[in-house]
Formats: sequence, structure tokens, C-alpha cells
Amino acid sequence: MSCRRLSQNVCRFAVIAAAVGLFLFVGRAGRVRAAAPVGLSAPEFTLTDTAGAGHSLSQYKGKYVVIEWTNFGCPFVRKFYESGHMQTLQEKYTRRDVVWLTICSSAPGTFGYLAGAELTRAVAHAKLNATAFLIDSDGAVGRLYGAKATPQIFVIDPSGVTIYAGGIDSKPTLDSADITGATSYVARALDAALAGEDIRQPTGPIYGCAIKY
Repeated sequence: MSCRRLSQNVCRFAVIAAAVGLFLFVGRAGRVRAAAPVGLSAPEFTLTDTAGAGHSLSQYKGKYVVIEWTNFGCPFVRKFYESGHMQTLQEKYTRRDVVWLTICSSAPGTFGYLAGAELTRAVAHAKLNATAFLIDSDGAVGRLYGAKATPQIFVIDPSGVTIYAGGIDSKPTLDSADITGATSYVARALDAALAGEDIRQPTGPIYGCAIKY
């Protein structure tokens, strides 16, 4: 991976990641194709939350749905959660009747996998304002959507069509101070959709920790 195309922050993490056996993912809009492409119906799925309750995409038909892939061990995810930015986004849009589903697709024994009491503690510590935290430990839903990294976002409209797919914002760094000056692709897409306007950028470059299926 060439540092000429990445920020020094990201390059430093890439070196650390290689040393500890993690993987960094940086994609470009239009070059990373999701299995749930914009403009087509999002794949149906059912997953359980930390309390064992089931959640299906179809049960939320008629509402906007955000699907956020996460890994609490990922430094890029921590950038958004430790700053409180992700929770602020979740609260802002769930208050507007948007459903926000946070999914972890890390396989057992891999980076990011949590279960039982450890998972319960991690979810509580994160102070999510999401509708639900869903467990996808066999990776079936992650693969179904073509999820590559954490954080990665899909936005689905009330008819079940994917209207945004990609990264969360425009600055692939580990510095939470960069969040303020970044273009929030997710917020921009949701604001436009909720206002009945066209989404000018329905895909965004993906960056973060590669999902370990």
C-alpha cells in the first residue's frame, strides 16, 4: 500500500496493523462495488440483537434504515465512538424516525469478535443510540451486502431501495479532530432524503478496518 495516496495518520496505522496482524481497507467511490448496489432493493435479512430479539429489514419497510457495520476494536470506529460523533448521528436520525441498525460481522476468534458478557459490556460502554446492535458472527449478512470495512454505511429508503452505500465521511484519518471538517456522506444523504431531495453523492469511498469473516 502506497503512503502517497493516504494520510500520514492512516499510513502509521497501516504499519501498526501489519505488525499485529490487522488489515486496513481504503477503497474509492465507484471502484468498490457493494452487493447491495444503490438504486436496487436491499437484500432481506434477519439477525438477533444482544437480548436475543430478532430484527428483519422487512419489518422496517416504510421507514428509512441505516445499516452501520462496526467493530469496537477498530481504531477508525473508536474515532467516531470515543468522540461521541457516531452516537450523535444515531440520536439525531432516530429522533426523526430513522431506524439505525449497527451490525458486527467479525467471525469467532478474529479481530473484533465479542460474545456473551464481554459483548454486553462493550455495547453498554459504547453508549449506542442505535435502534439495535445486531450479531452477524457467521458473516452471512455482511457478505450479502458486500460489507468490506468498519465503519461502513448503507442507507435504505422506505420502499426498501439502497440510496447510499459507502464510507462515513471524507477524511480517512484516525484523528477525531478531523471529523468536524470532513464531509459527512451519511448525514448529507439522510438530510437530502428526508427533505425529499435527490442525493448528489450516493456512494462514498470506504475506509477503516477490513472485516474479518
